Amino acid sequence: MPAKKSTPDFRPVFLGLKKILAAHAGTLVVVHDTPTCYYLDTKQLHPRNKQPLMFGAVRLGKNYVSYHLMPVYGSASLRAAISPALKKRMQGNACFNFTEVNLALFAELAELTARGLKGFAKMNFA
Repeated sequence: MPAKKSTPDFRPVFLGLKKILAAHAGTLVVVHDTPTCYYLDTKQLHPRNKQPLMFGAVRLGKNYVSYHLMPVYGSASLRAAISPALKKRMQGNACFNFTEVNLALFAELAELTARGLKGFAKMNFA
């Protein structure tokens, strides 16, 4: 009988990435806080649909943990500041995938997240 393939434990990755976003929960709105999803919105409303703007999220998936950071999507200067090592983790315009804890890349994401929050705070949709 073949050995059953064990499922990787991405929980430490999820918790490490969640910690980065949770550091900003006081100025943002926690939409989801479950064992597999942590999601933050801004307090600003989108100018057209009048819904809160998504800031970021962490999602624990079957094959990796995703870190979504919406300020990266809308800021060329943030995208330009991403190191080649972190760019390798990018999928799409605002998502980074991880399968293991990487303290250097997590520190870079923390800085990128803080810079993104400052950028969102300067936005004026009025």
